[in-house]
Amino acid sequence: MGFLAVVVAGVAGFMFGAVWYTVFAKPWMAASGVPLNDAGDAPANQKNPVPYITSIVGAILVAGMMRHVFALSNIDTFGEGLVSGFGVGLFLVSPWIATFYAFGARPFRLTLIDSGYATFGCTVIGAVLMLF
Repeated sequence: MGFLAVVVAGVAGFMFGAVWYTVFAKPWMAASGVPLNDAGDAPANQKNPVPYITSIVGAILVAGMMRHVFALSNIDTFGEGLVSGFGVGLFLVSPWIATFYAFGARPFRLTLIDSGYATFGCTVIGAVLMLF
């Protein structure tokens, strides 16, 4: 059952990302500087499967590690999973993103958008892990 929980939680985190980056598409494209298609309304690599495969594999790996840490920490309720996932995203992942972007001279708005996904994506993963 643990493997299924990890896969479902990872897919849920990935799906949350699809919604997040749909909502923040325009500000993300502007802040990231990603090359755009000829119409200027979507990333030029939108049809390239590599970013999507990387994203879903990454979300599943994050879910797997979170499940491991949760088990070792006796996190076993929905509320604990929700709060712990939030903490993982906000206090473990987001500071790394902020560090990378600060040294890379990336816009602070990009840090907020991507750290928001990390924070709330981990929150979703943590909550879904506790449903199994």
